[in-house]
Amino acid sequence: MENVKEKYKNVCFNSLTPLSFLKRSELVFPNKTAVVYRDKRYAWKEFAERVYRLAHALKAKGIGRDDRVAMLCRNNNAMLEAFYGIGMAGGVSVPINVRLSPKEVAYILNHSESKILILDHAYAKTITSIQQELKTIEEIVNIPDPDKGLDKEVPGIEYEEFLGQASNQPLDIPVQDEMDILSIVYTSGTTGLPKGCVYTHRGAYLNALGEVIEAQMNSGSAYLWTLPMFHCDGWCFVWAVTAVGAKHVCLDAVRAEPIYKLVEEENVTNMCGAPTVYLTIAEYMKRNNLKFSHKVRGFIAGSAPSPKIIRDAESVGIEIIHVYGLTEVYGPHTICEWHSEWNNLSLEERATIKARQGVPYVIWTPVKVLDENMNEVPHDGKTPGEIVMQGNNVMLWYFKDHERTEEAFKGGWFHSGDAAVVHPDGYIEVVDRLKDIIISGGENIASIEVENVIMEHPAVRDVAVFAKPDEKWGEVPKALIELKPGAKVTAEEIIQWCRERLAHFKVPKEIEFGEIPWTSTGKKMKYVLRKKEQEKLKKQ
Repeated sequence: MENVKEKYKNVCFNSLTPLSFLKRSELVFPNKTAVVYRDKRYAWKEFAERVYRLAHALKAKGIGRDDRVAMLCRNNNAMLEAFYGIGMAGGVSVPINVRLSPKEVAYILNHSESKILILDHAYAKTITSIQQELKTIEEIVNIPDPDKGLDKEVPGIEYEEFLGQASNQPLDIPVQDEMDILSIVYTSGTTGLPKGCVYTHRGAYLNALGEVIEAQMNSGSAYLWTLPMFHCDGWCFVWAVTAVGAKHVCLDAVRAEPIYKLVEEENVTNMCGAPTVYLTIAEYMKRNNLKFSHKVRGFIAGSAPSPKIIRDAESVGIEIIHVYGLTEVYGPHTICEWHSEWNNLSLEERATIKARQGVPYVIWTPVKVLDENMNEVPHDGKTPGEIVMQGNNVMLWYFKDHERTEEAFKGGWFHSGDAAVVHPDGYIEVVDRLKDIIISGGENIASIEVENVIMEHPAVRDVAVFAKPDEKWGEVPKALIELKPGAKVTAEEIIQWCRERLAHFKVPKEIEFGEIPWTSTGKKMKYVLRKKEQEKLKKQ
């Protein structure tokens, strides 16, 4: 039997890689629109030829197996081409969060030992401020800002010139082992320096197919890039959209009016984003009495959405699909898989169910909720524990960081840092980040529960609930509230609203009105708010 397996291995086995998706779409849909960005439109054959030119150009600069190439770009055609071109050259892509500080960008470039940087000149000043600190960058490939052109202070070659010097002839896919590194995606660095999550060809391939199935995409689909491509390889949609020959509609800034217009003009069927993205869209459309002319399936993640945000988005024509994951698991890992019998429920009841994080993707990677002794919590919808994962869509390791890898993988599971309960039907529901749980007088308070209550107040646009130090109780909940335009409400009215709906120990002891700080990946920066409160206490 072993001899037979070895004899026919090359016939019945190919290494899984998402680079193969491009080859298929180029073959099957050569003249079909592949990519739209501003006034640019490329068919799949044209897009593939641009990818091959980029790959040949990178190889001519010495990029080969496992060499890192970084990208600091908005959502544009060049960013999308880079994911494929770097891989076809045999290299490893390092997409960088464009909202990181120059210091963090320098850290990532040096830590990843990137040799080439593909730079969108909207972020040229970030690079000019750190140029002397970059230890391994040998070449910068410059993408002009469509509105401002090139910053002459950044040396290097212009992107189209770089491609123009190279051949457009196809290359063979260079992957020999599906467990080779495809990409190193750095976390947003909210609790220290960013960590580099190592993605494999196999993991990205499988996660992309999971996205295709769960998003119900096909060759007639059009995907709007409201999610940053730098975030988990665009939650692996940079690969998934290509897998079925759907259309990439690139958007380099999330603004409600262009989103509405592109959805209508390009017949967009799918999009992704954090709750704040859908909040922005719904507000604009309600204010202008608009509704999408066709159904748009919208994946929502980043932070737990309130039922109200889900209701508002669905009221303007977006079918919300709640997914959950982390950078360490290639983006989405679980989904609130829908049951047809739930269609008969009221909008309020459906939104409450959709706020759950659900069950593993159809590609099936185990998810459990464990207590501090690594035992599963009861499926009672009440007992919290930590979400842990295993399987194909868990990163390989933290790049050059054995200590933090060991900590994250203790007990043979990846530890998410998210606290959740499990409902009797097996669906998980996040109740907080472990670090965001407020412990007041020995009682645990889930900030998300308090936020969901406050979000129902008609004057509230959004809210962040976090721990404030307290001499008597250790810490107490405080709420930072963004009001809707023109709305007025007092702190006392919000507190009374909460008292009527929550146990009194969960009611915020202080209300502040202002703007909520967000990470670029859609998470409320509660650590910043907690730190401010700690600094206030020190000054007293």
